[in-house]
Amino acid sequence: MSGPLSNLLVIDLSRVLAGPYATMVLADLGAQVIKVERPDGGDDSRRFGPFINGHSAYFASINRGKRSIALDLKLPGDRRIFDALLERADVLVDNYRPGVMDRLGYGPAVLKQRFPHLVHAAASGFGHSGPYSHRAAYDMVVQGMGGIMSITGTPDGPPVRVGTSIGDITAGLFTVIGILSALHDRIATGHGQFVDVAMLDGQVAILENAITRYAASGQSPGPLGTRHPSIAPFASFKCADAAIVIAAGNDDLFAALAEAIALPPDPRFATNEERSRNVDVLTEAMEARLATRPAAEWLAILDAAGVPAGPINDIAAMASDPQVKARNMIIETHLPDGTPVIAAGNPVKLSAHPDPRVRAPAPALDGDRDAILKALGLAPLLSPLADDDDAGDESGDGNGSDGD
Repeated sequence: MSGPLSNLLVIDLSRVLAGPYATMVLADLGAQVIKVERPDGGDDSRRFGPFINGHSAYFASINRGKRSIALDLKLPGDRRIFDALLERADVLVDNYRPGVMDRLGYGPAVLKQRFPHLVHAAASGFGHSGPYSHRAAYDMVVQGMGGIMSITGTPDGPPVRVGTSIGDITAGLFTVIGILSALHDRIATGHGQFVDVAMLDGQVAILENAITRYAASGQSPGPLGTRHPSIAPFASFKCADAAIVIAAGNDDLFAALAEAIALPPDPRFATNEERSRNVDVLTEAMEARLATRPAAEWLAILDAAGVPAGPINDIAAMASDPQVKARNMIIETHLPDGTPVIAAGNPVKLSAHPDPRVRAPAPALDGDRDAILKALGLAPLLSPLADDDDAGDESGDGNGSDGD
């Protein structure tokens, strides 16, 4: 695929979500991504549902447009191929726990010495420093530890996980930012560097104003349902047939809202500070008015009044929304048997590059071995290599499952 990163070669040692999400974004922006997988099954997510015709739609959606080669990094022959790839690559991405790459002989210090041009990005649960760096983590673990579950849900309700794997996805996005920053720095220095991204750090980084609210009040914020902690009205509200979201972010917007829904004047609603203090009274008064019409009518009225509002879509409604379609945010890729499957598109729209609706499929395990080696000038390695060297006693999982 063409794009602003089409001159970059990315070697993707990662699996499941955080790392593959980062390399998916890079691939969507044109980078050539070679997915290096373990020979005995490849990426774990190849076995994650949902399945269509026996193929993982999960894997297909996150690994579209990449190529695959299977290597066991404990075998000297496969290490020779991997070294040749790194010589030509701009970026290496992994999401192992700290120490695994070192045991394989590809730790940050070694890579810096052997491949000084390479940007090495590692997305792990807790990063490569600190007392928890050795721990394994999954999305649910860092959502809990990072505080986001404590402010998600309804007051007095149980802890609630955010509905997507925001720990992994946030880490993936920060990994992309780190990679692009390091590549930019390489223009000036001529050298790559190590990019260290922790899933837990990402959760802390997206807490928005929860940390400053704690600092200001001395109290840990709790869940508020759909309500904003310091702006009112800024929540979901019940209409005659369904709930909608209304976000009146300043006094002028509230005045327009009050006029649009014929809300009776009340001094308790005069300023945002007063509205926030009396948010329960405000909600009751608004819902008394909103209950007189169905959601679609109110949304049309609020749109005409310039008040930010919208429906609460389920996934089916979102996927058929004309704005989502117009922005090419539902794309099509294919399973190995050619079956089409839809997935989320790329939200970064660039005027100088296309944003195709149909994307290349995810690769079959080791399905691109010959093409990769030939394209990179490694044709001699197509023949089986004599692994006459001792593979050593490296511990870890090769390019296996020791990570997140």
